[in-house]
Amino acid sequence: MAISETDVRHVAGLARVGLTEPRVQSLVSELNGILAHMAVLQGIDTTAVATAGDRRPPMVARADTLAPDRLARDLPAFAPDVRDGLLLVPRLGTHDDTESA
Repeated sequence: MAISETDVRHVAGLARVGLTEPRVQSLVSELNGILAHMAVLQGIDTTAVATAGDRRPPMVARADTLAPDRLARDLPAFAPDVRDGLLLVPRLGTHDDTESA
């Protein structure tokens, strides 16, 4: 399967990327080179090659535990008001007046 200029322009349009004519030509050449390399790789016989999964022992599952993160400073140093381990922040005003800006 070869990549054409039309394909490159179509994908560039979908991605909303502007391409110059020399860049379109360059991308067509580069992408067709990649596809040609992939075709060569597909032709390689790998039946005698062991994969990493064949040599590794199975992973042992461990229990998921969640420990609280240790802070460099005490919690009250981050905010002036702390209640029940939560940082309290001042309430924001209404956003009704944002249209006047």
